[in-house]
Order: sequence, then structure tokens, then C-alpha cells
Amino acid sequence: MMSESKLGGWSDEAPVTLEVLKICLQVREIIQGKIPVNCGDFIPLTFRYQIVAGTNYLVKVFIAGDECAHVMIFQDLPGKGGKLTVQDVQFPKNFDDPLMPPKK
Repeated sequence: MMSESKLGGWSDEAPVTLEVLKICLQVREIIQGKIPVNCGDFIPLTFRYQIVAGTNYLVKVFIAGDECAHVMIFQDLPGKGGKLTVQDVQFPKNFDDPLMPPKK
């Protein structure tokens, strides 16, 4: 899965994998705490990733009604514990909004 992206570049948007689903579920409570509505459904849909000194994941998560959130999650390298950090939550987003990394 990870070999498709050049080091430092973002992958294309793709359907969520089991690995990314598990990552999202591990940080679900943190994400919900950053969204001002009840996350009734919380269904990760698509994602992009960027390999840096760890991995950045940008995930489109269906929240409720017709609203989604775009969530940036950083996973540290396995040798450093693989810690997950929610770096950014963009909400509300529409289902059709493309996943675009936040501007620096």
C-alpha cells in the first residue's frame, strides 16, 4: 500500500483500508471532541497519506446527516512507538469535497 507515494508527496485519494480504519477508531474520541455535533455515524470513507518521519493520514470521515470531516492524523515511526496524533479536523465538509492537505 505505502509504496505508491513518493517520499514527502501525497498519495492519491483511495478507499479506506483496514489499517486506516483501525487508526481512525483508535483516535475517534479525540476527533469527536473537536467536532461541535454528535458523531452519530463516524464512518471513515477515503484517505490519502504522506510518508515523512512517520506517516500523515488525511481521512474523510462521514459524521452524520450529509456532513463529513477531513481529519489529519500523524503516526510516528514504529521504532518511536507508532504514537497517533490528531493534528487537524476540518468540519463541516461535504461528501463530495476533495481531500486536500491543509496549507502550511
